[in-house]
Amino acid sequence: MSILDRPHQLETADVHTAAPRPLLGLTDAIALIVGLVIGAGIFETPALVAANADSQSTVLQAWVLGGVISLIGALCYAELATTYPYVGGSYYYLKRAFGQPIAILFAWARMSVIQTGSIAILAFVCGDYASQLWRLGTFSPSIYAALAIVLLTALNLLGIKHSKRLQNWLTITTILGLLAVIIIGLTMTPVPAPAPITTPPTPTDPAKFWGSAMVFVLLSYGGWNEAAYIAAEIKNYQRNIVRSLLWGIGIITVLYLSINLAYLRGLGLAGTAQSQAVAADLLRRALGEPGAVLISLLVVVCTLDSINATIFTGARTTFALGQDVAVFRFLGVWQDRPSTPATAYLLQGAISLALIGLGTITRDGFKTMVDYTSPIFWFFFLLSSLSLMVLRVRDPDRVRPFRVPLYPILPILFCAACGYLLYSSLVFTGAGAIVGVIVVALGIPFVYWHRQQQIR
Repeated sequence: MSILDRPHQLETADVHTAAPRPLLGLTDAIALIVGLVIGAGIFETPALVAANADSQSTVLQAWVLGGVISLIGALCYAELATTYPYVGGSYYYLKRAFGQPIAILFAWARMSVIQTGSIAILAFVCGDYASQLWRLGTFSPSIYAALAIVLLTALNLLGIKHSKRLQNWLTITTILGLLAVIIIGLTMTPVPAPAPITTPPTPTDPAKFWGSAMVFVLLSYGGWNEAAYIAAEIKNYQRNIVRSLLWGIGIITVLYLSINLAYLRGLGLAGTAQSQAVAADLLRRALGEPGAVLISLLVVVCTLDSINATIFTGARTTFALGQDVAVFRFLGVWQDRPSTPATAYLLQGAISLALIGLGTITRDGFKTMVDYTSPIFWFFFLLSSLSLMVLRVRDPDRVRPFRVPLYPILPILFCAACGYLLYSSLVFTGAGAIVGVIVVALGIPFVYWHRQQQIR
């Protein structure tokens, strides 16, 4: 029986047998979820959602729907995480539901594309906004991005206590910053109604609006599923996993609705839709150029918040891969003091830095990384969601501390949403998606090699 099958077991200080320990409280888990979700997206996607909307109420309905879909997904993941509270998260669910080859390929994809690509995306956004405050030359965004990855990886290597303390403070600062933007926007004098010449000649196509809007809305809500990867480290996980997901998504939904109300009041529907940097334009209108500096600081804090949380959860799947696959055994080492998967952190950091280099070469780092990660993310997200229904059939006698209400209706609805996002990410992404698929395909030989070892 591997460490993955012993959720809260304390071991000796031997790094080869040490296991994750339940050191995260409910507040820590909520801070991680909120930090993972509220990244740079909420400062960019509202303009894209508003661009095809015919009214302010339609925009707000889209953000409410995003919260509802996320809540349904959270209920599905709450059942999985409380039933199988192991450090590998989706890796473990996929292994039990579809077999180890799929799980190994997922862990490879998460290590080389999904998680490291997400870290690089956030780091590039952090670098872009940090460069607005203090430029470090021609490659300033890439330098800041690399520094963020190096420093936050080093902090996580020092141990979970240091990482969670920073996470909590960054999340508090992020929420306070968003509340400041919301208050400023809601107390501003509303912009006048747009002139008639700005009215489109034909009505907005509802199918087109909802199709494009939900891609961006759910991108902004993405990240709450990472709670599955810290299940083995949450105190009283039977209750706190569900509570942290519900509280986390509730807080995020309220903040997202409020900040969109602020954008719409301060800039109007047309002004929001036409903005290239909606939060910066809102604060510039309210406070002048100092407002643009303030929003740059806030975005840097938000991205650091998300980078730290993504680094923390990402290394857990890499550790799980090392526990199961001999060729990656060096990754399955858990340092007992401090309680960290040290080797997994180092490899994750190295791959993330390599992706920063790739983004620097292409000179379009953010878009390249989005294209690189999206199709792979939604493919495995769909499989992870399907695993809930598969495991209900394969593991009927398993004790389930939490069960999804209205089963199987809610899981089917969420799988349909994941399938739609997979389709959309394939249709709308560019060459970066092809690179991501190729990198995942490079993991197939490891699956085959592991199978051969098992036969022997």
